[in-house]
Amino acid sequence: MRIRRRRDTAPAVRSRLSAGDLARESLAGILQRPGRSALTMLGTVLGIGTFVVVLGLSETANGQISKNFNALLATQVTVTDTGAANATTPTLDFPSDASVAADRINGVIAAGVWWQVLLGSATAAQVSNLPGDDAPAGVNLPVYAADPGALRASQPSLANGVLFNAFDQAEREPVAVLSAAAAAQLGVLGAASQPTVFIAGQAFTVVGIIRSDSRLPQFGLGLIVPASTALADWGLPQPAQPAQMIIRTRVGAAQVVARQAAVAIRPDDPGLLSAAAPAAPTTLRNAVAASLRTLLLSLAAVAVIVGALGIANTSLVAIMERTAEIGLRRALGARPGHIAAQFLTESAVLGLGGGVIGTGAGVVITLAVTVAERWTAILEPTVVLLALPAGAVVGLVAGLYPALRASSIEPAEALRR
Repeated sequence: MRIRRRRDTAPAVRSRLSAGDLARESLAGILQRPGRSALTMLGTVLGIGTFVVVLGLSETANGQISKNFNALLATQVTVTDTGAANATTPTLDFPSDASVAADRINGVIAAGVWWQVLLGSATAAQVSNLPGDDAPAGVNLPVYAADPGALRASQPSLANGVLFNAFDQAEREPVAVLSAAAAAQLGVLGAASQPTVFIAGQAFTVVGIIRSDSRLPQFGLGLIVPASTALADWGLPQPAQPAQMIIRTRVGAAQVVARQAAVAIRPDDPGLLSAAAPAAPTTLRNAVAASLRTLLLSLAAVAVIVGALGIANTSLVAIMERTAEIGLRRALGARPGHIAAQFLTESAVLGLGGGVIGTGAGVVITLAVTVAERWTAILEPTVVLLALPAGAVVGLVAGLYPALRASSIEPAEALRR
């Protein structure tokens, strides 16, 4: 008969990590090295902050683009001399009082006739700042004829000097307004001394220099002379470049003015003129907005990725420094999942803190830029609301590999170091 000895065995107790313990351990880990924790959070601050700024400025810029497109759409009418374009010889179907007639239309702010001067078959003229035999080869520049009403309607940005006026138009004065680009090529530094330039050998006094013209951008490339002077010196517009009238209207009046312009200017034969408001540039506007949004979103994504890599790198360094601590906790019964949970929680908390700070900083920077540029700030509330938890998500993703690395450390090996 064999006697079996009874052994009292107690069931194994598995270590547990409650939510409260996890929060306390994670907070202690973060506060243990505040400098390193701040640097880890900085990556998320920069990433989320850049993300908010880029999206905010993207929407604001798109809104500004749409605003500028709509402003031109709603306030500009172009009248073309179609009779001259279809003629075989030079002609001008705008009467001498065309600008006055257009000004009488309800909703018109300013109107004027302009065309590009063609000397022979050339689209550009030889322009120099020296006369006669002493003149250098000169530069080829486009020359435009315009009456004062056209300049008031197009609203060029004046760098210095003045624009020619009704007196210059009436007296056929040999004066010219240069674009900044033309002035630089001719070596004209300013209009205060009223320098002289020579267009195809004819002298013109420079009375003003413009930077640009948003309604007639071609004016920003060459020279502008009074229409009456151009008619006297070079004759009627050529069929290849017929005269046009630009009309600046009040907001919303462009379509109505376009329907009335031809009859108001040429009541005897309105078929010689063709008036139209610009079509809505929806396709171009949407393409510009989409391209800008794609570019800025790519930059924002890069910023977030850089922030995540910063968190991952700092977390890996922190694990190397805390190897002994991890080994001790494992020896005291902590399971690999506990270690991984602690490091993931630390990364998420740091990411969330960085998301909150980065979102706030991004909103402030976006508002500062829009105020400085006098734009209307556009920032989607969903972007702000999503940016806050996005920091925690970035922290979790960035801390996943370091957490797995920490959980795989063996206690005996860690304590030997």
